Amino acid sequence: MPLKEHGFSLVEVLLAMAISSIMLLGASRFLPGLQRATLMQAGLQELEDELWLRAMAVGKQLQRAGYCAGQCQGAALLINERCVIVQWDANSNGRWERSPLSAAEQTGFRLTDGALETLRGATSCEGKGWDKLTDPGRILIQRFQVNKTELGDFAPQLEVLLSGSLAGRPESAMTVSQRVTGFNL
Repeated sequence: MPLKEHGFSLVEVLLAMAISSIMLLGASRFLPGLQRATLMQAGLQELEDELWLRAMAVGKQLQRAGYCAGQCQGAALLINERCVIVQWDANSNGRWERSPLSAAEQTGFRLTDGALETLRGATSCEGKGWDKLTDPGRILIQRFQVNKTELGDFAPQLEVLLSGSLAGRPESAMTVSQRVTGFNL
């Protein structure tokens, strides 16, 4: 018994190809914009993560400032316009070591040329040997500030403000604020 098989006619195939070509062209028109938006969102997420990571690292050092298991000499915390230097007794021996540099118990943070920098054993905000914590080729830091608020009979509150943007994209600027309590100050 012969079966009659039917398929698509040439006209139907051409019509289906024309419709799918139009749809594909329309969809491909939006692909570059979608990729650009995805890259921008990924960059903003990277910026936010980096700013929070650095603010929390500085905040952790600020919380430790002033800890001493004995009679330590000197100021536990030095805050100026573009730099902060923190001292704490990391090995709990009752004094703040300054040498050797690998055992120094001072940590400095400063903003220089769009990068947040750190130095172990820092005694001033000047000088060389500071290491970059951020890459100014990717992220530009515009503001680094530490504020100390005295709260009467309570431990002071310290706030780290960090503002930055993606390199070459000033419209991506954002600011993060990390607050900690200076229990040892």
